[in-house]
Amino acid sequence: MKKIFLLLSAALALACSSCAKKNDVVKMGTNAAFPPFEWIDGDKVVGFDIVVSNLIARDYGKQLKVVDMNFDGLIAALQSGSIDFVAAGMTATDERRKSVDFSEPYYSSKQTIIVRADTKNVLSVGDLRGRVVGVQAGTTGESYVSEEIESASVKSFRTVIDAALALKNGAIDSIVIDELPAKEIVKRNADLKIIDDDFLTDEYAIAVRKGNQPLLDSINKTIKAIKENGIYQKLSDAYMPVDGNVKILSADEL
Repeated sequence: MKKIFLLLSAALALACSSCAKKNDVVKMGTNAAFPPFEWIDGDKVVGFDIVVSNLIARDYGKQLKVVDMNFDGLIAALQSGSIDFVAAGMTATDERRKSVDFSEPYYSSKQTIIVRADTKNVLSVGDLRGRVVGVQAGTTGESYVSEEIESASVKSFRTVIDAALALKNGAIDSIVIDELPAKEIVKRNADLKIIDDDFLTDEYAIAVRKGNQPLLDSINKTIKAIKENGIYQKLSDAYMPVDGNVKILSADEL
């Protein structure tokens, strides 16, 4: 009997230890192909959103675990409990608010157009009518092109990088995507260029499951703090530098 009791005690201790470790982690979902907000560098996911998420986790008293997945699967993963929050350059739209709760905005971005460098007949968003336009699946860019650009043929891709490859290969005529990722793509691909036309502005925010008020309150507190204590400016200088030379930071450096 004593032996059985000891075995049960050991099993219970192991289970409790596993629960404690699980409770010490907060899982952030993202799509790590959206520089400078998130991308893969070596064997790590890095970027503006990753640093912000580490600060969120630290303030929440947890360790951060980054879960990389398709952008269009993030809200479903959040609703199912597979992840705790989303930081992925996600716009807080009215449609998404039906499914999740959003923090206060932490970044304002505009949509822009990428075309091949030798393209001469696309000068504004109106010139995309009747053309094949690439977008990232599940984004506001996809919604805009589908709903607002007459007779455009929309081709959705898993990542912006996949869309850029299709554009270079001539499979599509253009891409509609957020400004900063567009700049990163063009910086890395001299045969592409940006058409700057101010047609849509997005407000990025952090998404949480409906009703998870403690986490939402903590996230809002962190966002407010980084805007007030100079961290936001340091992040902007590092990940959105005027000279284009991005510096990868860690939360410990701030």
